[in-house]
Amino acid sequence: MAAIACCFLAAALPHVAVAQALASYSIAGDGIAESLTGQPGDAVRGRALVADRSSTCILCHAAPLPEVRFQGDLAPNLAGVGSRWSVPQLRLRLVDASKFKSDTIMPSYYRADGLTRVGRNWQGKPILGAEQIEDIVAYLATLRD
Repeated sequence: MAAIACCFLAAALPHVAVAQALASYSIAGDGIAESLTGQPGDAVRGRALVADRSSTCILCHAAPLPEVRFQGDLAPNLAGVGSRWSVPQLRLRLVDASKFKSDTIMPSYYRADGLTRVGRNWQGKPILGAEQIEDIVAYLATLRD
């Protein structure tokens, strides 16, 4: 399943696969407290990223995006996720979901090391940039019960 996700991601997000230095971050407990960019993300841009199939979010998750048809059901629904997890927890889940569950099918969106079965064009590169991670975190944090 992970190999399929990696292959799909490589095909779906060619505009993101650019060499860039990853921002340093520290994991404290079950989250990353500090923004990867030093600034809060933009929830409007984050919503657009989640709704865009190329980000892959809605391929596995359903979200409160009534305009988007055929949302996923392989992963938890994102409705209310901002009530279930804090901003630092959301950030870590996007950066490296394997910190919560080692065999997760969710890609590590902001990690480039220690991965297996990564397409040649994606080796050493994150799926999403730091700003995109922060924008998605900002949007997810607005999804409250």
